[in-house]
Amino acid sequence: MNSSPAVRMERHGNNGDSGEIALIVLQDSARMNPLGRPLQLRLRELLAEVREDTSLRALVLTAEGRGFCVGADLSSMGGAQGGAQGGAQGGAQGGAQADGRTLGAQTADNMQQLSNRLILDLQQLPVPVVCAINGAAAGAGVGLALAGDVALAARSAYFYLPFLPRLGIVPDLGTTWFIERRLGRARALGLSLLGDRLGAQQAADWGLVWACVDDETLREQALATAARLARLPAGAVLEARRALDHAAASTLEQQLHYEAERQRELVGAPAFMEGVQAFMQKREPVFAPRQPG
Repeated sequence: MNSSPAVRMERHGNNGDSGEIALIVLQDSARMNPLGRPLQLRLRELLAEVREDTSLRALVLTAEGRGFCVGADLSSMGGAQGGAQGGAQGGAQGGAQADGRTLGAQTADNMQQLSNRLILDLQQLPVPVVCAINGAAAGAGVGLALAGDVALAARSAYFYLPFLPRLGIVPDLGTTWFIERRLGRARALGLSLLGDRLGAQQAADWGLVWACVDDETLREQALATAARLARLPAGAVLEARRALDHAAASTLEQQLHYEAERQRELVGAPAFMEGVQAFMQKREPVFAPRQPG
């Protein structure tokens, strides 16, 4: 598959097939994979390829080196590219840029046009997404790490939010949304205000990630998890996301109604019928792949 210096994508097989699992790797390891504009653009292109290629049934997102992603490319602050790298770049200089916008306005505009869309791309992808967090996830990198469906963290990994204690700006790229829902208000506020590093094991214990695994087995376990997810019915991940999102904003009565209405459509569908047949025949179900469109 195509690659760029900052990002590459590979296909990995599931039980000897031609490759139903996409592996996307951030590989600016010398700088611990900051969210520069070229990286974000290329990552969005690759996610679009995954979305359109119906032979792909799961995605693993990971990185090389000591860092998963350290967030904004702060080295670009103040230059012609200032604020153009997306995510958490307000702060040191608030004056007008060459185009007349403040650095804050330029940062917000670029987040709306690029960085935020990257997070939504991951959240709306029609295949399950496993984030394999190989090292430090800092700043906006925390939002990227938590934007998948299942997160595995290497034992050496950690999460760090320097936004408010170091820069006086809010956590972004969805970080406040993710951590409040996964950790609750008390822990989310503590992480945001104190700026303490949260280690991988504690992150798993708190429910921020699915599991903490040994560094040397991270990619293997991520691909194995993706292989399990690839065997799900084609629409399962979208149904799960939508049901949980609906539950977060609903009363129990409203959620009970939502569940009944989804069953009205799904019970009797081909995936359901295959599952029933597999149960009756004492075998594993084999679900059809995604269909185009």
